[in-house]
Amino acid sequence: MIKEIQSAFAAGRVKWRLHALQRMLERGIIRADIASVVVSGEIIETYPTGKPFPACLIFGIAGERPMHAVVAWDAETETTYVITVYQPDQEHFGVDFKTRRN
Repeated sequence: MIKEIQSAFAAGRVKWRLHALQRMLERGIIRADIASVVVSGEIIETYPTGKPFPACLIFGIAGERPMHAVVAWDAETETTYVITVYQPDQEHFGVDFKTRRN
């Protein structure tokens, strides 16, 4: 799924959910940060039963900041939906910012 998501991003087939845009504004994250994370990042969790589309959590680095982006993939329209974005912390993730703490 990552290659399809990355291709959609590169082709501009991206829809930004209001929730993601609000969180980006609150957290000082710009669209270019998320584009960088998605294009160069890796899937660290998958949500195959996500509604209305399967989704995943992508980890990547924007500048020097670790970032997470939850994105959904609509295979029918080949569109990526950015659901939410945030900078992970070590309270919830390990030092690699990929491994979720229990």
